[in-house]
Amino acid sequence: MLSWLDISIKDIIDILLMAVFLYYAFVTLRYSGSRSIFMGIVTFLVLWLLISQVLQMRLMGALLDKFINIGFIILVIIFQDEIKKILVTIGSAQRWKKIRKLLRDGSAKEQDEADYIAPVVLACMNMARKKTGALIAVQGISDLTPYQHAGERFLATVNARLIETIFFKNSPLHDGAMIISAGKICAAGCILPVASNTDLNKDLGLRHRSALGLSQKTDAKVIIISEERGSISLAYRGEIIVDISPDELRALLASED
Repeated sequence: MLSWLDISIKDIIDILLMAVFLYYAFVTLRYSGSRSIFMGIVTFLVLWLLISQVLQMRLMGALLDKFINIGFIILVIIFQDEIKKILVTIGSAQRWKKIRKLLRDGSAKEQDEADYIAPVVLACMNMARKKTGALIAVQGISDLTPYQHAGERFLATVNARLIETIFFKNSPLHDGAMIISAGKICAAGCILPVASNTDLNKDLGLRHRSALGLSQKTDAKVIIISEERGSISLAYRGEIIVDISPDELRALLASED
């Protein structure tokens, strides 16, 4: 017992858990475009604590108490998509696979990179050189199964020649997105959600907007090969990194962040 502050170990754990919860909520809402709403809610809670608990203003305190009482229902309505995303993330099989992978020896990550990252980077390098447009989504923790159903589903080992064949301009699947999950190609010709950001660079086409749209809704890493410029870009967590080199692409795909 820390008597000099009248704070117990349980209180410290409680504060730490709340801090972790607020941090992850902030990160999740930041990438979904709801950061300003989250900051407004935090400001409202601080104001409520100050008026109702510290200054004990009865009239304003009573009014704010009414808002707090129905606040949970309002939050569920406002953040229903984000809450769904958090619940899917918690229950995703991909998360438990990663946990099991961490319990195994350290060669698992290197094996994964050898199995799918190297062929993807090689295919992207070749397609960029030939100015072949492509869109490849690499699944993270978020489940991409709903997007797989929008295209042709199959299961194949990641192979550079196969990727280039699928995105060949005469291929019936070249216009859609390819989805890679658990180190396997599981779908192609998929339709992705298009970002509606008005501040996007006008030079970015539909592939870039689709990649950004998926990255705003999931934690997938989406590779874009520009048909006009022959450049490689990557969308992740609601942001696009343009004109990257094959080595940078390899590092970004291998990164856990």
